[in-house]
Amino acid sequence: QVRLVESGGGLVQPGGSLRLSCAASGFPFSSSTMSWYRQVSGKERELVASITSRGGSTTYADSVKGRFTISRDNIKNTVYLQMNSLKPEDTAVYYCSVVYRGPRFWGQGTQVTVSS
Repeated sequence: QVRLVESGGGLVQPGGSLRLSCAASGFPFSSSTMSWYRQVSGKERELVASITSRGGSTTYADSVKGRFTISRDNIKNTVYLQMNSLKPEDTAVYYCSVVYRGPRFWGQGTQVTVSS
């Protein structure tokens, strides 16, 4: 019953901003580390950012440090990814993810396209 639903993707110009949301259910969200991954066509899915259960610790890929911020709302069971100073290289499908009882679960993904 794990469910992860991303939203907020779209087309944005270089230098612009976008905020992704992931609505989660079916697992103990407030006890789970949440992550954002992205995947470009023909490439491996890569970890973008992670945040621990209470938000006390975050991890970012070097390519997005200083530009992206991951956050969470344990009341709303939602994790966010604020993306600023977007670059064409950020174009990808972004996925919300969690590990629960062994396997890693994924949302359906949301497309982010950075182009002029």
